[in-house]
Amino acid sequence: MTQQHPFRGEHLRTALALAASGVPVLPLRAGKVPFGNCPTCADNACGGRPNMKTPGPCVCPGTCHAWAAATTDPDIISSGPWRRAWRTASAVAYHPGGAGLTVVDLDNADAIAWAREHLPVTQIVPTTRGEHWLYLGAMPSANGVRPGVDIKSTMAYARWLGFGTGTMTGLPDVVRALTAAKPNAPVLTTVTVPAPAGRGECRHRTPAFLERGIAMAEQSITAATSGVHNAVYRTFLAVLSTHGRCGCLTEDHITRLFTAAQAKGESVRHCTDAWTNARTRLGL
Repeated sequence: MTQQHPFRGEHLRTALALAASGVPVLPLRAGKVPFGNCPTCADNACGGRPNMKTPGPCVCPGTCHAWAAATTDPDIISSGPWRRAWRTASAVAYHPGGAGLTVVDLDNADAIAWAREHLPVTQIVPTTRGEHWLYLGAMPSANGVRPGVDIKSTMAYARWLGFGTGTMTGLPDVVRALTAAKPNAPVLTTVTVPAPAGRGECRHRTPAFLERGIAMAEQSITAATSGVHNAVYRTFLAVLSTHGRCGCLTEDHITRLFTAAQAKGESVRHCTDAWTNARTRLGL
């Protein structure tokens, strides 16, 4: 019988504890590489999903790698492909944005010195080469916002390295500004679209479920390489079919979707029409 490494069981216990508190988790292989969590992609047999830190031509129809695989479902975490994954996992990772958090990843001493001078004090977790500064609030992720500084929040994952020290504070504007559009980036127009009023029972046990849905919708729009009009409409339709009847959607969520669509070249009018058509089709 193969003996389980003593740390593997601890990783699983840590993952289940985090999930119980509403933090979406996933196992990492050596090299901070994620596993797939569906049968097709178990043991990374598919070769990995592109653009998610795993090279290879994965054609799995699901989204089952990296941040998109992060879950709070204890049945997924402790059974199926992941039950095998924990036997060889080297670390636990989590989706900060799915937990309503932002991680400022400081990779070296110079980055830490900059943070101490310019960022509000918050919860700090030591890493192998630097520090993770954790703030309460989600935002788009971005790498290289400054030398040695990455932002990990929505559509990203970070290693779980413990609770660190200090008290977590709200996400400050100075951190949000780190990912501000460059001068030559397309100008996005803000539009106000009323969020659907709640007419049904809410199925969302935690805000993380809704956050994950919006983040995945943003990714679907951003990843469209052709037929952007149709991709935007289909995405709006999917979001509204899941979240449109319980009153969970806010104008901030809708603005995020419209912003992603405009970044792909859609006009405000096209966005509004697609949203209206999707609501009409669903009878909202």
